[in-house]
Amino acid sequence: MSSQVRILGIAGSLRVGSYNKAALRAAQLLAPENVEVDIFPLDAIPMFNEDAEKSPPSSVVELKKRIRRADAVLIVTPEYNYSIPALLKNALDWASRPNGDSVWSGKAAAIMGASLSAIGTCRAQHHLRQILVSLDLFTLNQPEVVIADAAHRFDENGNLIHEPTKRLIQELLNKLVDWTRRLSPAPAREFAA
Repeated sequence: MSSQVRILGIAGSLRVGSYNKAALRAAQLLAPENVEVDIFPLDAIPMFNEDAEKSPPSSVVELKKRIRRADAVLIVTPEYNYSIPALLKNALDWASRPNGDSVWSGKAAAIMGASLSAIGTCRAQHHLRQILVSLDLFTLNQPEVVIADAAHRFDENGNLIHEPTKRLIQELLNKLVDWTRRLSPAPAREFAA
């Protein structure tokens, strides 16, 4: 792995004013030096159809290409009915297919999420962790970034204004970079004798 770490960021929301998209943009701004957070919008990903998995739509081809190119992934999820949104599950499924061609396997991953509720997205994050185990991603356990009461953490333009949350996202990104490097160390250099 080079000194530059590329993280692919995915937000499981289509809403224009989504706090989860805003949290992902905040992560992009808060990324440490030598870290790129590349955001991939899921808007153009159609519903998964096993009949099309061997010849997927161009949006899925691009998603898989960007995941392959990334050193790690950062998934930001809303919570819908105690779980993750269908949009996010759909993208996870497409990128794991066809059988034997999953682009998730072996990737370092981190999770965060924002919600208006007092408990944030903790149930959705727990469910997402279960899904990521089956996809063979190596997901960070700590810190847990559960952005509760999101309406008071972001301003009217979607900018993160809550300093403790900013510090927590920075800690998550620093630990994700460290975790990624531990999983994929730089190749050893050969020295002439």
